[in-house]
Amino acid sequence: MSSLKLDGFRPFGLSWPLCLGFILIVFAGVVTGSLSTDLAGGFAFMLALGIVCNEIGERIPVWNSYIGGGLVLAFVVSAYLFTNKYIPAAYEDSVRMIMDKADFLSFFIVFLICGSVLGLEKKLLLRSFAGYLPAIFGGLIGASILGIAGGLLFGVSPKLVLLNYVLPIMGGGNGAGAVPLSQIYESVTGDKAANYYTFAIAVLTIANIFAILTAALLDQVGKRKPSWTGDGSSLIRAGIEMDAEKEDRIPSIKEMGGAFFLGVGLYAAGNLLGKALLPTVFGVEIHPFAWMIILVTILAMLGVVPQETKAAAKRLTSFMSSCLVLIIMVGVGADTDLNELANAITLSNVVMAFLIVVGAILGSAVVGQLVGFYPIVSSITAGLCMANRGGSGDLAVLGASHRMGLIAYAQLSSRLGGGIVLILGSLLFGTFGK
Repeated sequence: MSSLKLDGFRPFGLSWPLCLGFILIVFAGVVTGSLSTDLAGGFAFMLALGIVCNEIGERIPVWNSYIGGGLVLAFVVSAYLFTNKYIPAAYEDSVRMIMDKADFLSFFIVFLICGSVLGLEKKLLLRSFAGYLPAIFGGLIGASILGIAGGLLFGVSPKLVLLNYVLPIMGGGNGAGAVPLSQIYESVTGDKAANYYTFAIAVLTIANIFAILTAALLDQVGKRKPSWTGDGSSLIRAGIEMDAEKEDRIPSIKEMGGAFFLGVGLYAAGNLLGKALLPTVFGVEIHPFAWMIILVTILAMLGVVPQETKAAAKRLTSFMSSCLVLIIMVGVGADTDLNELANAITLSNVVMAFLIVVGAILGSAVVGQLVGFYPIVSSITAGLCMANRGGSGDLAVLGASHRMGLIAYAQLSSRLGGGIVLILGSLLFGTFGK
């Protein structure tokens, strides 16, 4: 790299000598064990690794255009390093503490939901949510049709395709999908839950990889076909402009603080409803994030949130999605066991998982088009965000497709769509599983 190019090279917004210097310091801290394993130390390590991968991934030909660029490389490299135990145990535990015990994923999602929903105009918000459930069902139908077609190629019965492949892949992830599905399986069939879960998580992991890669490809298709995706942040075709985008004034620090408290307050309200007051509606379990989406939508529709707070919430969302997403991608990679994935990689499993993902894309795109959505945006949110590993998969898919502003719809897929799959699972296990 020439000195002229280096002068304009500002990784993560820093001058390159300063950024490189701190990356080397962090890595030296990991090697010597001097870096703390608390929240600050864990963030430092994950960001340093993420920045390096992101800068390299954005400059690799083909990879940067068709595979997902730096964010996907951060995921892949992290998965490789953690699977092969190249990361010292103390810092592996630190990453797991951030992602699991501290649940940074939920913290991240809270502000993405709040800013993305509050940034939408009322009419657009109403029309988007009204047409979203049909798009989800379109993805489920498409995934089932192509999954069954793949099963016929390998001699797998439609019944087994639906029970062992479609349900876990489209079930809303691991904790909200594969785990409760295995429990439903045990209660209905009498067989051990572990027998179902072991295979379910394997095919789900394969599908999650395909979901991330196809999200990156759909992003490229959208660049060549702008009429299929619009501005990439709205579902509705020929959309209405977002109110927040019309706000030119930079929010004050105090307004940012207000938006921060609004986000965590809505999260608290979602948990209060989902865990204490209304955990189920007509026998269907409603996730706290689903309640949070409902609450923030109501606030947006009523117009009770001041414009300056909306702008601040949107700015918080931009910060999280553009900067801290690297922490998420490293964390998601750390949670991906490549050995487990390799053991499940058979020709039949790979092909059928791929066909289910493609079916989810096509089904949600077709139905999305019919209800007035941009087909690419619909296929990413209602399709791929069903066919992945839940919250972490949503963020990986949206990161690869550069559409973090669609997190509210992605969460509807994982939470409400996943709930629908659990209901279908109990019916299908009862009908075919015994």
